[in-house]
Amino acid sequence: MKALIQRVKRASVSIEGELFSSIGFGLLVFLGVEKGDEKINAEKLAEKLINLRIFEDANEKMNLSLKDVKGEMLIVSQFTLCGDCKKGTRPSFDKSAPQNTANELYEYFIERIKQNHIPLKTGKFGAMMEVELINDGPVTFMVEK
Repeated sequence: MKALIQRVKRASVSIEGELFSSIGFGLLVFLGVEKGDEKINAEKLAEKLINLRIFEDANEKMNLSLKDVKGEMLIVSQFTLCGDCKKGTRPSFDKSAPQNTANELYEYFIERIKQNHIPLKTGKFGAMMEVELINDGPVTFMVEK
């Protein structure tokens, strides 16, 4: 399971030109599910993202977590994170989990975040989405579990 995370001042998802969801200060999480991923991967990744210290403290050091700053999270399914661009000029998606499995783990990941009382919004699994964001920093990390 892969997550491309961006610390944001705000972020939103629109579907078919209509605002679907939005957050203020927090994390935008693009989530990719690979073949072989299981619930334990989602659990570990959720715990990692909630507690990852990537927000600045009073001394301008990355020392605070999403929980510490009472930030929000926007989770967007992103199967292209599992794409492999090593060979040729067309990405291979052989590593991507089947749609049903990916959706189940996406939903399970969302539930794990909710259980930690993080204010949460999502995109729509499988939809063509437009994502807008104001990256804070910019601060962007790839996290895999």
